Amino acid sequence: MSVPSSLKVGPNTTLILAKKRYLIFYIFLIWISLFTIQFEFWIYWNWLYGNNLMEPKAFIHFLLLLPILVFIMYLTAILVSLIFAKILLVIVNLIHKPREGVFLRHPSDKDYRYWSLRSTIKKWPLWLSHKFPFPFMDNICSRMFGIKTNYSNSLFEGWVDTEFIEFGKNIVVGQGAVVQSTVIVGNLFIIRKTIIEDNAVIGSQSVVMPGTCMKKNSILGGHSMTTVGQEIEENWIYLGAPAKKFKRNVFFEDGLEEIIERQLEGKLESDFQYEDLYTMRKDKDNKNE
Repeated sequence: MSVPSSLKVGPNTTLILAKKRYLIFYIFLIWISLFTIQFEFWIYWNWLYGNNLMEPKAFIHFLLLLPILVFIMYLTAILVSLIFAKILLVIVNLIHKPREGVFLRHPSDKDYRYWSLRSTIKKWPLWLSHKFPFPFMDNICSRMFGIKTNYSNSLFEGWVDTEFIEFGKNIVVGQGAVVQSTVIVGNLFIIRKTIIEDNAVIGSQSVVMPGTCMKKNSILGGHSMTTVGQEIEENWIYLGAPAKKFKRNVFFEDGLEEIIERQLEGKLESDFQYEDLYTMRKDKDNKNE
């Protein structure tokens, strides 16, 4: 196994390269995106200015419009690399369809080998899109590679695998958090679908292992880690490594807005002190019992 220096950057996908010849795809995607922006600059230079650039008026126009051109060229590089990567992935997936399972971590294993190839193809467009100043590009890139996600999700600060991931709505992935659908354990390679349902929050520096299912309104606390195939129950906060139940998530309880409004009104009228919402909910549950 080898870890080429050209794959040591970027927020997504593995650094493992099953075969060195896969670098051809990586280099091709870099070349085609850079060639495209080079062609754009050539058109900009010759069509608008040509030999008139030395004139003061033309030179001022050139300087004023150059930042816009740089922005457009960067966006073009992302889109071109995405399109060509998608075409390559369609061809690769027709040859060998991605599937879940436990496989041998060795180039002779077809599933492991093709997973490494898919990761290599995705590496450059993912790196480019993650450096784009607008986070929505991450969601566009993820959707093109088959991840089910929504534009209401905040994935920009975390590292997210590029297949067998399903996100609901209003998902928050904390800074440095990792959401995985694949993991290497010794000589074994595991692929399992990871599902993150609506309103789930993944704390900073946390790790969501393959096969995890985070139910609606659940929270995985910072610096926590799930186990392979673990289920995080709806409306619960989990902490630790491995993650364990900590307490109910009251922030999505029915009537919570009403409680907060009453507290605010009370504080404004008579210096009312805030009560712990979890304690309030626990007392309510005890009374109902």
